[in-house]
Amino acid sequence: MALSVASFLAMSVAGRATTAELNVFQVLELRSVIGLLILLPLVMISGGFAAMRTERPIAHIARNVIHYTGQAAWLYALTLIPLGVLISIEFTTPIWTAILAVGFLGERLSRPRLAAIVLGLIGVVIIVRPGIGAVNPGYVVVLGAAVCFGTSVVMVKSLTRTDSVVRIIFWMLVIQSILGLVPALYEWRNPPLELWPWILLIAFTGMSSHFCMARALGYADATVISPMDFLRVPLSALIGWLLYHEQIDVFTAGGALLILMGNLLNLQRKATKPAEIAAS
Repeated sequence: MALSVASFLAMSVAGRATTAELNVFQVLELRSVIGLLILLPLVMISGGFAAMRTERPIAHIARNVIHYTGQAAWLYALTLIPLGVLISIEFTTPIWTAILAVGFLGERLSRPRLAAIVLGLIGVVIIVRPGIGAVNPGYVVVLGAAVCFGTSVVMVKSLTRTDSVVRIIFWMLVIQSILGLVPALYEWRNPPLELWPWILLIAFTGMSSHFCMARALGYADATVISPMDFLRVPLSALIGWLLYHEQIDVFTAGGALLILMGNLLNLQRKATKPAEIAAS
């Protein structure tokens, strides 16, 4: 889990470095194509391309259109707002997942889940503070990304009933490579040599972050593992302060605390399936 947290943090730094030079769609295209190459050995071990066939292509396409939109929004927001603020709002993803799971998966809305939703929404309002000056568009963009990620998780939960983790990740990378090809080529520029380490890092950590979390969940319950992921909020704020001289005000800190409290309430006393985490 420590490696997963480190991967997510490294991906954030690499994302900011790459989007400073390249457009968001080109970064996503490079991430998907290189990520697919990294995944190929695992595909071969899992039975080759024949084992990647799926009976639910429409579900895969729909899920990846939404997930790709969320990723593009997340990377774009990374150029607009402080890293700590972005990660704080991103942590509303489990809240949107809980809301959507009730409607589309028939899951029960318990009192702890309802309390988690309320705390999370209050936390977002405190961070964004609508009505007090102009709202930074980055807040709206990353909130949209979190909703997309929540929707994607719900769709992945459905896909895991019929498809393996490797198959889901394989189609994610293939579909998103196709989706991003045209917008990436529209403003394509050859990455400078010094940017390639960052490009390789964002491609690798995009895979390792979810893989390590899935492995962690294979050893311990979600109630042990998920709170460790919350370390990304203060660590992201620390990285933003050290690398980018970003400041976190008391409203952002208070809102982030409420969102994290809501997530803690939302944790279930059972292990989350590794497949759901690995492909989200």
